[in-house]
Amino acid sequence: MTADKEKRRAISREAARRRRRVESDVFGDLSRLLPLQPSVRPHLDKPSIIRLTLSYIRMQALLKETTGSNAELGHAVRYHHGVEVGVGCRFELEKEEFNPLDETNMYLKILEGFLMVLSSVGDMIFLSDNVSKYMGLSQTELMGHNIFEYTHPCDHEEIRHNLRLTAEVGCSSKRDFVVRIKSALTHRGRVGNLKSTTWKVLHCQGRVKLCVASSLVSCLLLTCRPLPLSHTLLSTHTFTSQHSMDMKFTYCDQRVTSLLGYGPEELLGRSIYDLCHTLDTNCLNKNHLNLCLKSQSVSGQYRMLVKSGGYVWVESHSAVIPGVQPSRSRPNPNQPLCILSVTYILSGVEEPSLQLSLDQTFQKYFR
Repeated sequence: MTADKEKRRAISREAARRRRRVESDVFGDLSRLLPLQPSVRPHLDKPSIIRLTLSYIRMQALLKETTGSNAELGHAVRYHHGVEVGVGCRFELEKEEFNPLDETNMYLKILEGFLMVLSSVGDMIFLSDNVSKYMGLSQTELMGHNIFEYTHPCDHEEIRHNLRLTAEVGCSSKRDFVVRIKSALTHRGRVGNLKSTTWKVLHCQGRVKLCVASSLVSCLLLTCRPLPLSHTLLSTHTFTSQHSMDMKFTYCDQRVTSLLGYGPEELLGRSIYDLCHTLDTNCLNKNHLNLCLKSQSVSGQYRMLVKSGGYVWVESHSAVIPGVQPSRSRPNPNQPLCILSVTYILSGVEEPSLQLSLDQTFQKYFR
């Protein structure tokens, strides 16, 4: 009787080993099918393999839906590792005059950010692998997870709003919003762990890819750039300014005179809303709200009035400067000190004969 039990146990153990061996072989074959670098595959566990496989399947379904033919699909997307995604056409890179991988690297370098594709429920279907440079988290760690697991709870409603519009027909396809997301990078640029993550502000811009037949392939294509942008440089077509938290000027440099016609001293104590085109106040309101909640923001393009008449298109990159030392006027050291803004002039003066403010009217009739 004892011998029979031992025999059955031995058979059961052997069957279990065989199942585990077959399962490992299946997952090994599946991981080799994933368009990943060979050095990444050995570090993937089974849940990660399943998660990444589902993400690539969804990405392929999206490409099939949004491209008209297999030939077009072959050109559409190549993952950053140099492996083609899509079916139909195969290309030999050595025969091409310009390597598409080099082109992708160039675009991502100029962008100073990374690419992200979100499903209509917030799943991160795809991220470019340079995400680790900005977030300290690798592409394989993030793909397949939901963005709500990594973003600030106070930003969830704004993300849901943009995703909800993704599933609706007839809405504007453009998206432009700012969110806070977990980053494993330290202040010195080193990679830490998830337990010591900080919040990094991302400026997300992109468009909706909507499929009327199936919401499963509707998605949000975004370029994500960390703020503040490293290319926020000063030139002859920019001016810097400081504002109180209600956006009143407390300082403005001399370049504003040659660009807009206003003297720095006459702007002190005035609100930036006084210089904004009436139809673009919503843009400034959104920028102001982002600054108050998230400390950094990019305004997007809006029109600023020129003193002599007309307006120019501008874009402002702004950040809240926190107070460092407590004082009698600011007993709380965490109280914001001011808003620092760099404004880029994007166009020449348009409609110079048009008066849209009292400043412009006074300049025309009483100069």
